[in-house]
Amino acid sequence: MRVVLSGGGTGGHIYPALAIANQCGAEYPDSEFLYIGGERGLESSLVPKENIPFEAINITGFRRKLSFDNVKTIVRFLKGVRTSKRLLREFRPDVVIGTGGYVCGPVVYAAAKLGIPSIIHEQNAVPGLTNRFLSKYVSTVAVSFEGSGAAFPTAKKILYTGNPRATTVFEADKNKGYASLGLPPNSLVVLVVGGSRGARAINEAMIDMSPSVGKLGHISFIYVTGEGYYENTKTAIADRLGKMPDNLRVLPYVHNMPEVLACTSLIVNRAGASFLAEITALGIPSILIPSPNVTNNHQEKNARSLENSRAAEVIVEPDLTGSSLYTAIERIMTDSSLHRSMSAAARQLGKPESAHLIVEEMRRLVRNQGKR
Repeated sequence: MRVVLSGGGTGGHIYPALAIANQCGAEYPDSEFLYIGGERGLESSLVPKENIPFEAINITGFRRKLSFDNVKTIVRFLKGVRTSKRLLREFRPDVVIGTGGYVCGPVVYAAAKLGIPSIIHEQNAVPGLTNRFLSKYVSTVAVSFEGSGAAFPTAKKILYTGNPRATTVFEADKNKGYASLGLPPNSLVVLVVGGSRGARAINEAMIDMSPSVGKLGHISFIYVTGEGYYENTKTAIADRLGKMPDNLRVLPYVHNMPEVLACTSLIVNRAGASFLAEITALGIPSILIPSPNVTNNHQEKNARSLENSRAAEVIVEPDLTGSSLYTAIERIMTDSSLHRSMSAAARQLGKPESAHLIVEEMRRLVRNQGKR
């Protein structure tokens, strides 16, 4: 298959696209790819590292209040459509996949207008503006949360696939995760992550909680601060306690996150859609602290979907303290029955076959196109 991928702005849009490419390449080794992204988005640096040809267009998102910048955005969108049509005619894809972010708008719209089969994948429980716009033009809308297809009333087809990042972590080796952390196999691991860049509120709660970590000496706490918070966090904990607790490791970043997740017993994290797909695929109980600084408060809605299924506990940021976080961790990690039930509930929500389901839909669309 010849496949064009588009998605950008954040890792939450880019990594699902790369997971689809990996799965497609595994199932159809002769596949060829082109990734069309934004000039300034994270995709411009991440995608070339995966040895996928990359083309950039100049596009920006709409502001949610009246602004002359929105007029400029419309002009850029129209130019982006023209550029995308040229790139699509040159590459001649069998199918085009959009995984979110405003860069998908002109690319997927151009594909629809050229009659090329197209799919958009929505990671969140509440869809973004771009995917809502595109849903009436594409062949298929793939959703990550069961029941969220109702947000796309004009879609031709809704397909519940889960998030393709789930496939990536499901295949990870937990023993490599233990080894990378310097821990013996089958250790109990509580992983605390504030997102790729870290989160101030989680950072402050971890510093506040650090004196209590030693009470759970049989559990290894791994706190991934984000590069920007690393030095201050490590210093603050050491200053407060005199030394770092034996069962706490503070890291700036984890480069092998799928493997580390595979050996994790409980995770404390934001509620980005890709991360939730990963932890449910592995059946990891979670304490979720939704970011309040996202469009439509979609992280809390993501988190509540897990909480309603009893796979997670939610602490909203105003209620987050060292004490509230420690209490939640202690309750889950010292009650084996609760831990097992949360793990089972998470696994019920997981879709480890997600990437395969999307590739299967791509193939179906290509076959149907060939019959016309």
